[in-house]
Amino acid sequence: MNAQESTSTRPYLIRALYEWCSDNGFTPYVAVSVDETVQVPREFVKDGEIVLNVSFDATSGLNIGNDFLSFKARFGGVPRDISVPIERVIAIYARENGQGMAFPAPVPSASPMLNEAATPAPAESSSEDRVVQLVSAEAHPSDLPEPPKPAPTGGARPALKRVK
Repeated sequence: MNAQESTSTRPYLIRALYEWCSDNGFTPYVAVSVDETVQVPREFVKDGEIVLNVSFDATSGLNIGNDFLSFKARFGGVPRDISVPIERVIAIYARENGQGMAFPAPVPSASPMLNEAATPAPAESSSEDRVVQLVSAEAHPSDLPEPPKPAPTGGARPALKRVK
């Protein structure tokens, strides 16, 4: 089996970073690119993406398989079943410090996001398995450009920034 025939590394890296977040007391978040194959509450989708808290306390029955990430969670007090194809996960990171990993965005489908009757576009395995690592600004100060100034509100949450 050559590299193009092997399975994607994405589910393995997601599971590893989930475990790392949990072991270190961090809250694991996943960013998801939403299309018709993703089962999430659409009212929380912004600009075609949603960020989900996948911590043990926020989910029930979490399963990070090789093909799907699935769990049950409450949104506004309403229980929902969540199902996300692994190739739609574009990042996993710790809420507290932003450390984690981003993945290439999936190839957009030819249909509009909410068109349920449409067929999803096939995933491209060659470019989709590239991984982009998110690095904390404190990790290697000499290697990184000047970090952005924090928001003056003082209580701002960490933000995910895609590094290319």
